[in-house]
Amino acid sequence: MTVRHLILAALAVMLTACTLAPDYQRPAAPVPASWPVGDAYEAGSGSVSAASIPWKEFFRDESLRQLIDLALQNNRDLRVAALNVEAYRARYQIQRAELFPAVGVEGAATRQRLPADLSPSGETATSSQYGLTVGTSAYEIDLFGRVRSLNRAALESYLATEEAQRSVHIGLVSDVAIAWLTLRTDQELFALAQATLDSYQESLDLIESSAEAGVASALDVHQARTLVEQARADVARYRRLTAQDSNALELLLGTAIPEGMTAQTPPADSLIATIPSGLPAELLEQRPDILAAERRLRSANADIGAARAAFFPSIRLTAAGGTASDELSGLFHAGSETWSFLPVIHLPVFTAGRLRASLDYAEISRDVRIAEYEKSIQTAFREVADGLAARGTYGEELAAQEALVHASTEYTRLAQQRYDEGVDNYLLVLDARRALFNAQQKLLVDRLMKLSSEVRFYKALGGGWL
Repeated sequence: MTVRHLILAALAVMLTACTLAPDYQRPAAPVPASWPVGDAYEAGSGSVSAASIPWKEFFRDESLRQLIDLALQNNRDLRVAALNVEAYRARYQIQRAELFPAVGVEGAATRQRLPADLSPSGETATSSQYGLTVGTSAYEIDLFGRVRSLNRAALESYLATEEAQRSVHIGLVSDVAIAWLTLRTDQELFALAQATLDSYQESLDLIESSAEAGVASALDVHQARTLVEQARADVARYRRLTAQDSNALELLLGTAIPEGMTAQTPPADSLIATIPSGLPAELLEQRPDILAAERRLRSANADIGAARAAFFPSIRLTAAGGTASDELSGLFHAGSETWSFLPVIHLPVFTAGRLRASLDYAEISRDVRIAEYEKSIQTAFREVADGLAARGTYGEELAAQEALVHASTEYTRLAQQRYDEGVDNYLLVLDARRALFNAQQKLLVDRLMKLSSEVRFYKALGGGWL
């Protein structure tokens, strides 16, 4: 190979490697460099990334782990996300193929009869032609990086779907855990309502007996009956909620809930491990929704390069070589070789503003992606801040609620004692029992909210993928 050939080859490599896409710069994170502080917030701490803590270590209940495994195998949303990844991978491979010339082999045969008045010899003639060629058609030499920019855009879109799949995975783990905790809590609330109804019904029976003996009044009977009817309504409500919770959990699982997976025991703090909050900057590398938004931004940035390159000349090559003969047996005889070479240069002159509009659209799309990327960071920051606020306040709230349940229990005991001794009427017992039942209900709901907030906090920090 001569020096001239080497120079031309090097020049071709340099030209095909260039691109008109803007240099990508990651936008500055539109959030503070540290978590919010104050009386409501727990101080951020820990050097271990929450995203590095496997969900099987975060969730300590074996039944919950099995349910999450089941959901990861059968959930349809996760299946769709995985198929989207495969679809975008195929789209990227299709676009990537444009970087290389497509080479094909074509065999052709023609047999033609010409009437005498059209034949050069003035006589009817029948002719045959056979050919076999190898070549490429309309291959674009990527002088200004249009094809490479489109290839880059397709690659970033594909990588964005991979991050989106991770996001769906993490969300599914979190949703299954919260649905399971909700079901267990409503089962406990149902059991509480049923036990309360049984207790109220027993009291009503005793008061009705006392009324028949002339000891209790009709007012006492009606007051006791109000407790029974309220408890009966609560039993029906929690029976309905439990059934709906089961339906919601089965939808997430993609299959029926296995037997024994939802034993009626109240959720406890020990079911979930404690995780560190880390630093806000870590979210940029841990949250798949943020990473997906940045991938889409990179894709839009590459689209600008393709839109810019459309303003410049494009060169397409069509070339073929092979053999041709008027007889099939003569295709490979000496002298039957054929070749063709057809370069086409296209220079846009007038497009009625189409190219300018395409570039404007690409730039506006890039700006939209920037806003979406920034919004994803702000959303992540807010979710973590909410988790820190929950951590900083739920402990005190639960302690106060437990104290309220204890005080309401003692209040109910004393009210019942005073009624039995004839000191007060049954209205005091009615209020005491209603207050106790409400306090017990709220304690269970608050514990659910605390555990759910911990699950959301784990998700907000990017945990749940491993």
